[in-house]
Amino acid sequence: MVSVMASLGHERFLVGSHDRGARVAHRMALDHPGRVRAIAMLDIAPTREMYANASSAFAQTYWHWYWLTQPPPFPERLIASDPRFFWLKCCGWGSAGLAPFHWVAMDEYLERFADPGVIRCACEDYRAAWTIDISHDDADGDLKIACPLLLNWGADGAIEKFFDAITLWRGRAADVDGKALPGGHYLAEEAPDAVLEVWLPFFERAPA
Repeated sequence: MVSVMASLGHERFLVGSHDRGARVAHRMALDHPGRVRAIAMLDIAPTREMYANASSAFAQTYWHWYWLTQPPPFPERLIASDPRFFWLKCCGWGSAGLAPFHWVAMDEYLERFADPGVIRCACEDYRAAWTIDISHDDADGDLKIACPLLLNWGADGAIEKFFDAITLWRGRAADVDGKALPGGHYLAEEAPDAVLEVWLPFFERAPA
């Protein structure tokens, strides 16, 4: 992502992110501190701390976090037997169900997820989160994200229910602020105006 931004003429830039993208933003800010001016994250706590502080109730809600980490080809073969059913179940579990997804976007997701290679990559992403991503976090020691971080999460979602996300991110970043917003996991789709209301002034205040 740093290379992409540089190719577009941006040596320093702002980052708005959600879920898996927020995990990329976390690592990018640690590995390239001079590039990221500020980060806004939606509905996520740090990966390592989410696994370490998980309860049985959380595991029931985020069941895919554990199932997709199983060794290949176990989850891949089962998902491939009915990828449409799996995707709709996995992505529609939240408080809003499938309502956040426009039918055009949903059709695209479902078409792509019918590809065995896409299924494999999805599983590998979760396997990496469970293994090497945590190893990288452990190797960082006390290193924290230096740039400002804005955290927002869904008032009706699992992050609100199971984690003190602000406190967890303050252990991983030097300058953290944020609050819950009305909605569930897919805040950008469920409450776009509320997201813009907090993101725009945050980005306007970001260091040059």
